[in-house]
Amino acid sequence: MTDPLAERRRILDEAMRTRGAWPQDAPWVRDAFDALPRHAFAPDRLWDWDGTGYVPVDRGAAPTRWVELVYAGPDNAAVTEVTDGIPSSSLSAPAVVATMLDSLDVEPGHRVLELGTGTGWNAALIAHRVGASGRVTSVEASPELADAAAGRLECAGVRVDVVVGDGNLGRPATAPYDRVIAAYAVDRVPWAWIDQTAPGGDLVFPLGRMGHFAVTIADDHRSARGWMHGLAQFMNARDTPAPAATVRSYTQVRAGRPPDDKRAVDRDITPLHTDVNLLWALRMALPDVVYTTDTDRDGVNAWIHDGTSSWAVVTTGPDGGARTEQGGPRRLFDALETAWDAWTAHGGISRWDHGVTLTEHEQYVWEGDPDTGRRFHLPGPVSAHA
Repeated sequence: MTDPLAERRRILDEAMRTRGAWPQDAPWVRDAFDALPRHAFAPDRLWDWDGTGYVPVDRGAAPTRWVELVYAGPDNAAVTEVTDGIPSSSLSAPAVVATMLDSLDVEPGHRVLELGTGTGWNAALIAHRVGASGRVTSVEASPELADAAAGRLECAGVRVDVVVGDGNLGRPATAPYDRVIAAYAVDRVPWAWIDQTAPGGDLVFPLGRMGHFAVTIADDHRSARGWMHGLAQFMNARDTPAPAATVRSYTQVRAGRPPDDKRAVDRDITPLHTDVNLLWALRMALPDVVYTTDTDRDGVNAWIHDGTSSWAVVTTGPDGGARTEQGGPRRLFDALETAWDAWTAHGGISRWDHGVTLTEHEQYVWEGDPDTGRRFHLPGPVSAHA
């Protein structure tokens, strides 16, 4: 009889191999996945979306579904905690974990700081790489999650120092670190992360809703700079509410209200559905706005909202022409067209040709060239001490 866990692990491994998700430059990642299987760090209760909300799936009561959730696929996270109906912790998607570990460029003997322990799986994979001569410290805000993760790590025979604390403050007691990695998204990077990374060391972190970046700390320790490495989105820090546009839907924001503005659209809107580089540019220019697209027999349709009070819908008619209706205090499709035109005017730069520069007083994403490219400043003042 086939072992369901073994079979699902095999299917996931093959799916990762087929799509090239195993990092070629970091074969240790696949080895670590084999040595420290994902299910060994999954709690006995997971959460499944049933179409209207998250429902618990307990390993004892529904073992088959539990295994399916743990090993759903390369791009599927397993929700491990739900707070007020919204996921607040997860076992990250395997492809994302592999990509971020590849970005971290961790080596045996390194001292590594992880922010956001979660289940402990990511920390275990890093510890497998650094070996007995290295050290992994992981900071978790939730005492309950930290305690559970420490228990799983101990059962797996993996040495990780799990501490309860505010990840944004890092862990100065055991600094400096050769590598620092965050498992939750920030809108701006706490300076403590840079301050506690050794000069020449690497910091990997998810930035807002844009994806994850990898930066190298300058030799003078006054700045860090690097490139965008992946598009996956992460949950925010526990004390940071999720972006409104990711919590509420277009239907909820519009709430049946009639439009305040109607007009024809004099451009082909197909790229809104097909051009991922355009969608990246729009996300960067309008980070609080969500776009959903679909097609019917007439063409592409798009639904746009900011999670609070403004919305727009764009529909393609039988004649191939598009029209928009907008409502709320912001004209979101007008703003989208302005950002679209600016991106086109600057050469339609690929999402992969973006990077980020971090200093104590200024943080910004840039296009193409860190010195001459168009800049998008990250919100809020940056303190020298997080």
